[in-house]
Amino acid sequence: MPYWQHYRHLVWGTKNREPPIDEELAAAIACAVQAKCNEHRVTLHATGIMPEHLHLAVSIPPRLAIADFVRMVKGASSYQLNTINRLDRLARFEWQAEYGLISFGERSLESVVAYINNQAAHHAEDALWPTFEILDSIPPGSARE
Repeated sequence: MPYWQHYRHLVWGTKNREPPIDEELAAAIACAVQAKCNEHRVTLHATGIMPEHLHLAVSIPPRLAIADFVRMVKGASSYQLNTINRLDRLARFEWQAEYGLISFGERSLESVVAYINNQAAHHAEDALWPTFEILDSIPPGSARE
């Protein structure tokens, strides 16, 4: 296997940025994310789940396209919530189609992991890293075409 070392911060939101994710749903999403990471030998450094979006810090092997990994994680977590749990409070759980991606270096790993692990506090204190909160190329509140 070739040597590789790279770090990615991924973020995506729920469809229409609705906030259906509570602690129970977050636990199910985290389980699905961990399972997909294990299955594809992706190193999961941190997971931060908020009511309407998710952050991941991961190292994805070069044999796996980032877009494929995101698609698999979104699919597995949606399936987990829609099929396995049969949650009556949700008509249907969906993620938005887009996602944000930032590469970062090993020296930043500790601070990125801390940021992701402390999502609730950062949002409560409005101490966000704006670049790490971009879910797609369309700003929140803008008309979508």
